[in-house]
Amino acid sequence: MENYDLELLLQYVEEHQFRLLRSQLSEMNEADIAEFMEEVDDNRKVLIFRMLPKGLASDVFAFLEPDIQEHIINSITDAEIHKIIEDLFVDDAVDMLEELPATVVKRVMKNAAPETRKLINQFLQYPDNSAGSIMTAEYIGLKKYMNVEQAFSYIRAHAVEKETIYTCFVMDGERHLEGVVSIKDLLMNPYETRIQDIMDTNIIKTVTTEDQEEVVELFNKYDLICLPVVDHEERLVGIVTVDDIVDVMEEEATEDFEKMAAMLPSDKPYLKTGIFELAKNRIVWLTVLMLSSMISGSILTRYEEAFAMLPLLVSFVPMLTGTGGNAGSQSSTMIIRCMSIGEVEPKDILKVMWKEVRVALVVGVILAALNFGRLIIQYPGETVICLTVCISLVITVLLAKTIGCTLPIIAKLVKVDPAIMAAPLISTIVDACSLIVYFNIACRLLDI
Repeated sequence: MENYDLELLLQYVEEHQFRLLRSQLSEMNEADIAEFMEEVDDNRKVLIFRMLPKGLASDVFAFLEPDIQEHIINSITDAEIHKIIEDLFVDDAVDMLEELPATVVKRVMKNAAPETRKLINQFLQYPDNSAGSIMTAEYIGLKKYMNVEQAFSYIRAHAVEKETIYTCFVMDGERHLEGVVSIKDLLMNPYETRIQDIMDTNIIKTVTTEDQEEVVELFNKYDLICLPVVDHEERLVGIVTVDDIVDVMEEEATEDFEKMAAMLPSDKPYLKTGIFELAKNRIVWLTVLMLSSMISGSILTRYEEAFAMLPLLVSFVPMLTGTGGNAGSQSSTMIIRCMSIGEVEPKDILKVMWKEVRVALVVGVILAALNFGRLIIQYPGETVICLTVCISLVITVLLAKTIGCTLPIIAKLVKVDPAIMAAPLISTIVDACSLIVYFNIACRLLDI
């Protein structure tokens, strides 16, 4: 919910009451200001941005969408760009530059201080979706020979420009990470206590090249608010903070949902993505699934003599394929989710299969019993056909759940995103399997 009066702010804009507008904006959260700026036209976006207090303007800029950031950069002076890029935390600056066109990036980098430019370039060289690409260099670094009093003096002098101060990192003279100490630890010890005597040397850390999904798992497992990032020589180069991890979680979840719906992932918001780009993201998998579903057609052709002799058989095909697809989708969705949150590992494949087989037998027998009762009433005297359908249903559910639980794990083992093995693909595979099972059972029991 909005905690500000959008209508009132828009009224101030329309009536040119900019003094009242500035007063109201200065009391708002930067994320709310960025949200409000999305509601006004482009020319007024720049006007509103310029009326913000200097310290607040940079904070708001970090929350703006890339297209609005680009528009503002193209509309303001070099001196204003310099102020923004110097005030932004490095990770926010890097995120912004990764989304902007090359010409805009060139202008921004030209107006950055040499030290900032060097730091940003270093961050931009890390692989996409790695710990290095999402970390920030604004952290509190202490020396182990400091005492608590010296540590507090250092924090007071440098904390303003740091992204977080709640956890401090202890390094040697060559920036090798040796321990961590929290503000609570410092507060609870006398001023003369040395840092090396209270620091925790059991450090949870990651390396710059680690995949961001692995970093998310560390945050989830250890309930972290920040995580130190070291290079391959164990030197501290940055930290990942919880606000950045929340963004990564959202990106990864969105990407998984898109893959599970048989679409190519997109970085752009839905309403800002063109029709042809949306179509391009969907057509590839739709084509693959369409071609693979032709297998089901060829199976039906192979058994056309069977349902030519007994047309009633065909009427049960949608029910069998639909139930099989749904059963397989349930299992695949559950396993994909369990793997994403670390509950299931590839080594658990046999345990997962055994559990899903038992679940399949329970639900398959219940569905078959319900179906048998319905079919006996609907088709009196066709007991063998009813049995054929129900036996096929049990085996179909069993196959579907086994396939649905194993394919995502196999995908993980061969380094493919398990989200690909989701509902659409599972349904296509299960459809073919269920048809083969159904018609083979029908041919044997009905002597076709």
